[in-house]
Formats: sequence, C-alpha cells, structure tokens
Amino acid sequence: MDFQALWQKTLDWSLTSGIRMILVIVAAWIALKLAQKFSNHIVDFIVGKHDDVEFQKRAQTLISIARHVMVLAIFIVAALTIMREVGIEIGPVLAAAGIVGLAVGFGAQSLVKDVISGFFILLDDQIRVGDVVEIAGKGGLVEKVNLRVTVLRDLAGNVHYVPNGNISVVTNMTKEFSRYVFDVGVAYRENVDEVIEVIKGIDEDLRNDAEFKDDILEPIEILGLNEFADSAVVVRARTTTLPSRQWRVGREFNRRLKRKFDQLNIEIPFPHVTLYLGQDKKGDASPLHVVHGTTDKKKEA
Repeated sequence: MDFQALWQKTLDWSLTSGIRMILVIVAAWIALKLAQKFSNHIVDFIVGKHDDVEFQKRAQTLISIARHVMVLAIFIVAALTIMREVGIEIGPVLAAAGIVGLAVGFGAQSLVKDVISGFFILLDDQIRVGDVVEIAGKGGLVEKVNLRVTVLRDLAGNVHYVPNGNISVVTNMTKEFSRYVFDVGVAYRENVDEVIEVIKGIDEDLRNDAEFKDDILEPIEILGLNEFADSAVVVRARTTTLPSRQWRVGREFNRRLKRKFDQLNIEIPFPHVTLYLGQDKKGDASPLHVVHGTTDKKKEA
C-alpha cells in the first residue's frame, strides 16, 4: 500500500470515526462537568436546609458516592463507544468483563454486603458519629462510620471495628433524645405515695440545679408501682434528657435519692429469705439451734 492510499484512508477515518470519537470525548467531558455541578448544587441545597453538622456529613458522603457512580458510568459508556469507533468488537469485551466481574463478585461477597449495608445505614440515618449504640453484640460510642465499617469505643476504651454487613439490628440510645429508667425498690412497710413524692422532689431539685437543668428536657414521669419483688416493692419512673446525658443525670439522681431515703428512714431492702424447716406428719417441726458468735466447745462436749 503506497503512501497516498494510506493518507487517504487515514483522512477518511478522521472525517468519520475520528470526528465521532472527538464528539464522544467532548460529550463525556460535558457530562462530567454537569454531574459535578449538579451534585454540588444538591450538597449546597441540603446543607443550607439543615444546621446539624452530622447530617451534613452524611449527606455529603451519600452524594459523593452518587457522584462517583455517575462518573464511572460516563467513563464506561465513553470507553465502549470509542472502542467501537476504533474497530474493537464490544461483544467479546463485555463477555470477558462479565466473567471477570462475576469472579470478583464471588470473591468479594462480604465486601459488597458491607458496602450495601453501609449505604442504607447512612441513608436511613441509623447511626451518626457521637451516638451511643449497640450493634452486632458490641456497644459503645460511634467514632467513625462509613460504607464498609463502623468503629465503636466502649466505656473501657476498647475499640471495636464492626463490618456493616454484620449489622442486622441497631440499638441507638442517643437518637434525638435519651431516657433513663429508674426502678426504685423500697421495703413493703413503706408508703408508696410518700416514695413517689420523694422521687418528684428530687427531680425538681435536679431541674433547678444549674449543673443539670440544661440536660433534662421534661419533668420525671412516674410510671407507678411496677413490681412486687421478693423483698421489695418497685416503683418505676423515667426521665428524658439530651442525647448521651441520661447516665450523668441518672447517677446524680440515684445519689440524691439514697441520701434522701436515709434522712427520712425509708428502707431500701437488701435481699433476704424466709427459712421453712418443714413439718412431720404430726405437725411438729424440727428445732433450730442458733448460736450467735463463737461456738461454746464445752456445751458441745
């Protein structure tokens, strides 16, 4: 093939497939710019509507994922179109890509499960950084959450890395508000109404205390006499606090309650049992010899 024929062929290809390739590249570039601009507008719109920093972070994470998906789709379509213009058969390439993708999918099932679960966890706003949660048998403060893993730190300082694919149930103890439940046990001899009034008084004192008043959202709710236990009657109540403040308020409430009960001589019973020695057929019971203190060896002799 002489030089003139080669030049003519190259010129013909440039005027047909070459122009189409340039148009594909330009269209892909425009699509990328539009996708980036569109995602930025969505971020600005959502962020402007909410002052919650964690919500903004979650929204930015989700939109960033969507942006990457759009970019990947644009690149794939552009690459396949250019390959066809160059003269490469797309069918075998797609078949090979499908086989490779299937093999990778089988090998990375756990990773795919983690990513999908993480996406819906973020989308549903189940977990945010700073929440106290129980997931996959572990509990603690959420230090980090992304598409693949959720990082918790428990009260002892241990860090737990929980793959999102292992999360089936999320127990969030600091979602919007928190509650602390009190089970106050007193002796059967005590007046339950008096105990309830004491509980209400301590709650009022806490809500008037400058150190705790901002943590408590509403007056304590007395649920009533909840249980007749073995050695106590149990009064149940609950208080509503800001997220993560329920334990601080609960510990101070218990401290003040114990002090007040001591002042009013209200008994908080410790567990005790009643011994039954049994009876014979005549109705007689075996004697019980109780010796207080040390044993008198002379009497035993």
